[in-house]
Amino acid sequence: MADENSSGLGWFLAGLGIGALIGVLYAPKSGRETRDDLASGARDAKEKANQYVQQGKEQLNTAVSQSKDQLNDYVDKGRDYYEKGRTQWSQYVDKGKDFLTEQQTKLNGAVDAGKQAYQEQAGQNS
Repeated sequence: MADENSSGLGWFLAGLGIGALIGVLYAPKSGRETRDDLASGARDAKEKANQYVQQGKEQLNTAVSQSKDQLNDYVDKGRDYYEKGRTQWSQYVDKGKDFLTEQQTKLNGAVDAGKQAYQEQAGQNS
């Protein structure tokens, strides 16, 4: 896009110069009037060039602002996904701990029941 603007500006300035040259050659004006017209044309060209520069700056600032906003949105989404994943991971870890505790309680109960059954059996055989 910058190449298109600079190329367009170059052609504009080239056309302005050629037009001024042709105007000088065929102008039915005095030298002073011709110089004044050339100076006026140069001022107009400078103003146009400044307008193009200003438009380019505005477009660049707009693009940078939009890019920053989009980047911030992506960062926020990334944080949300991270927090969601961390929360889910914590839930799975807690469920795993609860499951292991439950299994340990069941195993301890089974061991105690086995000991008790063994003691009862050993007590009956004596």
